[in-house]
Amino acid sequence: MKKRVVITGLGVVAPNGVGIPAFTHAIKNGISGIRHDTQLKELQFSCQIAGKPQISDALISQYFTELELRGFNSTGILYGVIAGIEAWKNAGLAVENNPEPDWDSGTIFGSGTSGIDKFRESIYKIDDLQTRRLGSTVVAQTMNSGISAYLGGKLGLGNIVTTNSSACSTGTEAIIMAYDRIQSGQAKRILAGSTGDSGPYIWAGFDALRVCSSKYNENPEQGSRPMSASAAGFVPGSGAGALVIEDLETALERGAIIYAEILGGNVNSGGQRGNGSMTAPNSTAVQRCITTALGVSAITANDVDAINGHLTATTKDGLEIENWAKALGRHGADFPYINSLKSLTGHCLSAAGSIESVASVLQLHENFIFGNTNCDDLHPEIVTHIDPSRIPLKTIETSPTIIAKASFGFGDVNACVIFKKFQQ
Repeated sequence: MKKRVVITGLGVVAPNGVGIPAFTHAIKNGISGIRHDTQLKELQFSCQIAGKPQISDALISQYFTELELRGFNSTGILYGVIAGIEAWKNAGLAVENNPEPDWDSGTIFGSGTSGIDKFRESIYKIDDLQTRRLGSTVVAQTMNSGISAYLGGKLGLGNIVTTNSSACSTGTEAIIMAYDRIQSGQAKRILAGSTGDSGPYIWAGFDALRVCSSKYNENPEQGSRPMSASAAGFVPGSGAGALVIEDLETALERGAIIYAEILGGNVNSGGQRGNGSMTAPNSTAVQRCITTALGVSAITANDVDAINGHLTATTKDGLEIENWAKALGRHGADFPYINSLKSLTGHCLSAAGSIESVASVLQLHENFIFGNTNCDDLHPEIVTHIDPSRIPLKTIETSPTIIAKASFGFGDVNACVIFKKFQQ
């Protein structure tokens, strides 16, 4: 008999809310976290707005000691540690300094890069012949697995401690990897999630590709416009999302709050064949990823109540909607509700899948579907596939049972996970 796998803890560091209470309030009320970025303006970026979490020194001091902060310069690790430990505590688990590792618990915490600003700082010191002044933590901050290493140490995890990296699919993929490990009986719980650095050294490449929004620098909250006819590219963002994923039996034994159940998921690649490329999805692979996720979850397309899409506010939004419609075989008013968190946060890149998964689970747990901001003018390509009523502009109170969450990343990689409202 297949093990049932559930979510018992949530944590988030998002542009529009740090911590689950603030984030929940923001997505329910359409509060944007996209703001002017003076550094991007000074550097003459085309896009001078961004979604960057607002974190105080007081909050940082709750998660890092003064010694740890000496020479510390990695926003990705900062965001991931705050979100990860919030999820751990939210699950009712203690942060203890035990002599033995917790053999039953691990972390799969993804990242696109780690410590880009630390890298830059290190390069300047090396060029100035100051190699010995790099500090003792430069390697931990700049290795891609830095985030899982920090979390593994702070929580004393003795099971798998690793970092996956699959561009914008990273966070959703981490959740599916955690689900698979728990299903196979190799762990009782996994802290799953992903994080993404802030700043121009992350975002410059996308600005150079001219895929970022540059028409709304004076009106930042209007800049991210998924599914809109006036969409002008994505707004760069950053942050971290985290979920404690656990086998049902263990969760029930310790009386944990259960936010949702994971029914299954799928990860695949389009191989950059067909209409796929380094930057564009192969439609056949996207549809196959969705239908396979439904199959392994033992549900039908008609069981899906809502979709949290990838939907980045680029020219590919219409193609994504078409792929969902074909994969589900549902069109017009029969299409599930669909929303995109990126209208409120921007595109958080490697952190997007995990932050958006937290939002998906909150919708199941608290009985709502959040609205699509900046989407009054639906793109005509989208209207040919689905009825506008399926794209709510404001939060609606309803009780979805099943939400499909998907992410599609550079390299033509795809991930789709199926969340269900928990029922004993």
